[in-house]
Amino acid sequence: MAITTFNCIDAHTCGNPVRVVAQGGPDLKGRNMSEKRQHFLESYDWIRKGLMFEPRGHDMMSGSIFYPPADPANDLGILFIETSGCLPMCGHGTIGSITIGIEEGLIHPKIPGKIRLETPAGLVEVEYQQTANKVDWVKFNNVKSFLAAEELNIESAHLGTLVFDVSYGGNFYAIVDPQKNFNGLQDYTATELIQYSREIREAINAKYPNQFIHPENETIRDVSHILWTGSTIAPNATARNAVFYGDNAIDRSPCGTGTSARMAQWHAKGLLKPGEDFIHESFIGSQFIGRIEEVTTLDNKTAIIPSIKGWARVYGYNKINIDDDDPFAQGFQVI
Repeated sequence: MAITTFNCIDAHTCGNPVRVVAQGGPDLKGRNMSEKRQHFLESYDWIRKGLMFEPRGHDMMSGSIFYPPADPANDLGILFIETSGCLPMCGHGTIGSITIGIEEGLIHPKIPGKIRLETPAGLVEVEYQQTANKVDWVKFNNVKSFLAAEELNIESAHLGTLVFDVSYGGNFYAIVDPQKNFNGLQDYTATELIQYSREIREAINAKYPNQFIHPENETIRDVSHILWTGSTIAPNATARNAVFYGDNAIDRSPCGTGTSARMAQWHAKGLLKPGEDFIHESFIGSQFIGRIEEVTTLDNKTAIIPSIKGWARVYGYNKINIDDDDPFAQGFQVI
């Protein structure tokens, strides 16, 4: 029998949880965070399941582990762990992890107020503002984001025919805008959206196999998230979304990679110009401020460099044991 102990610090980013594993993360092999992600998935995914799933976590749980940078010019590497898997990139996780790292002294930037962060999806440049010992906000320039496909269709047993776009912002998103069979997220409960999402995500990946693969990293593939859109709550909001991830979760934050994907979609359709604020509202009404910082190319296609700005709050400290004698050492989900 063996007991592994993890010292964790918990926070939330605009309502969605972030758990940083401050001590206890495994040593990983690889030349970069993408390769280290593969090593983690092959040998240590039990840590993700044990810390994210019930009974030590819950359906919305998300977290991260810090690593030394592969390039000494950068500040650190990060591995994202959550109920949906070991993500290439996580926006709310970046904002929460950086907030925890700075406030708790886990991160020592080479340049105060700026962090060069190595993620499995690529290098992410981060800025933050700190007042005394509190981080007021975090802003990051995300990876290249792009519209991958538009006006595809799928049959939903609950809603009928749905038309959707697929856009990339660090993960691949199927974006469902209001249409004949879907009036908008405001007319549905989170429980209903979860039920619909689980069904159509599986159907999308079955109908469009091998269609959504990142041109520079084939380990990033398939639609992993469903982004439902609808009417805003606050007068200043540009748009609102409900992002489904994992098997039973709606993001309580506006979702950083989802906001990036949606800005790429809007830019491709001529709805958003560089420099314009894109105030993205979550299902619960919290907001991120997005902006197109640069228009570029990826694999000879138009892409954008989006920035995302948000806030997080640290709320607790956990010393968590995973005992391999525990029947639920690797956690469980109730779906």
